[in-house]
Amino acid sequence: MNNNSVTPSYFEFTLFSDYGSLRSLFFSLCLLIYMTIISANVVIILTVCLDKSLHQPMYIFICCLCLNSLYGSAGFFPRFLMDILSDTHFISRPLCFVQIYIIHTYKGHELNILCFMAYDRFVAICQPLHYHSKMTLRKVSYLLVFTVLYPVCVFSYFFYQSSTLYLCGYKLQRIFCTSWSIVQLSCVDTIIISITGQFIAVTMIFIPLFFVLYSYLRILIVCRKSLSEFRGKALQTCLPHIVTFVNFCISVFIEVSLSQYKIDEVNPLIVVVLSLEFLIIPPITNPLVYGLKLPQIRGAISGFLIHKFSLHVIQ
Repeated sequence: MNNNSVTPSYFEFTLFSDYGSLRSLFFSLCLLIYMTIISANVVIILTVCLDKSLHQPMYIFICCLCLNSLYGSAGFFPRFLMDILSDTHFISRPLCFVQIYIIHTYKGHELNILCFMAYDRFVAICQPLHYHSKMTLRKVSYLLVFTVLYPVCVFSYFFYQSSTLYLCGYKLQRIFCTSWSIVQLSCVDTIIISITGQFIAVTMIFIPLFFVLYSYLRILIVCRKSLSEFRGKALQTCLPHIVTFVNFCISVFIEVSLSQYKIDEVNPLIVVVLSLEFLIIPPITNPLVYGLKLPQIRGAISGFLIHKFSLHVIQ
């Protein structure tokens, strides 16, 4: 252990700059983005919860996807908005690890939900006669429990290792806390924790990826042998999920790739933009893609708005 090793009670984000008069503009823009994320996802959640015709596995998964977007955004935006307005950018050690936990589990939850959505589409299209027996509400509840618990179990050991490291500094070259930025401050050899982190990343990303690719390969084979009308309906229900899954995988890949580079050798603006991508784009695009592409949700939202407008006119 290095004699200069410390256990800092706080960390400092070093990528924030003094934007002067533009600070209020950046704050307003980021606040608008956060409010858009909240509003768009809450609309989908309320639509699925209030419309009984949408109490089906696919829409329950969509609802959980939107809930997870709110969860991940809540772990980042409130603190980020405070930092934009603040002259100092310090975060306490406990809050830093809470943020790491929320952001990591957010990514794990998202990948699991998208994986189970692919399975739902696979059963619905490839085994339609067995759909109601295989995708029961009890099974869906089990899958959702697994979605929540699996990332917690996988990240627990890595999270514990990161939190007990002896550190030789407190400056994080990021705009939010990440496990890898903490590991880079370590005074001791981190080869074991690095291998553990890489193994977790491969497990969390590539297993769902291969499963989704396999599911859609089977779906494409079935669609190829089916009538054009069936093929059109199948692709209509699969397209939003494909867009969502590809979008999130690209976002996570960018974030993981970014952590492997020396941040001080990259333009800070590029680091900020790439860091924000997986926390902003998926939470905004998910409700828009499902709200606009799936006629059932679009119809339910339209019906709800028309009903409220009619009541307002009558009053």
